[in-house]
Amino acid sequence: MKMHEFCIIASGLDPEADDFETRFFDAGCDDATVSFQKGHIIVDFTREAESLEDAIASAIESVRKAGANVMRVEPDPLVSLSDMAARAGVTRAAMSHYFKGTRGKDFPAPVAKVTSESPLWDWATVARWMFKNEKLGREAAIEAEIVRQANEAISTGQIDIASRLKKRVQEYSAELQAA
Repeated sequence: MKMHEFCIIASGLDPEADDFETRFFDAGCDDATVSFQKGHIIVDFTREAESLEDAIASAIESVRKAGANVMRVEPDPLVSLSDMAARAGVTRAAMSHYFKGTRGKDFPAPVAKVTSESPLWDWATVARWMFKNEKLGREAAIEAEIVRQANEAISTGQIDIASRLKKRVQEYSAELQAA
């Protein structure tokens, strides 16, 4: 078993209610810190599980059991150059070189704020590129894809997130192996 750290962003419960934190504890979030920030419930997990996908799936189930609406899993899938550098353990300057094409080719295009001074990229796409270019480990690329798939399952209202994540991780692992 391994410890996995991530946050679930949720809504739908009154943070002023007397049983706010107790609801989460009783629902199986005894390995999380619950807070309310910027209008959202933040459930910050350090969950022991066989895999990240198991940890996320069981945490989502626990948060839903507490009566909250799960909005997304973080770390945030949208990242800036600085975020990417921190996650990959490289300098921001190195990330700028990758983005500009001076150190590698075909760096993924930003997906949000494309025309602004601070564009955002999809971390799973960037992590895959970095893995293929031997700048990031396989496990980090897989973890980025797990978070992306979890958020996609949440956004489409999928109930059985665990089976979706397990299937997609197997497929993604095979894709990376072939790369």
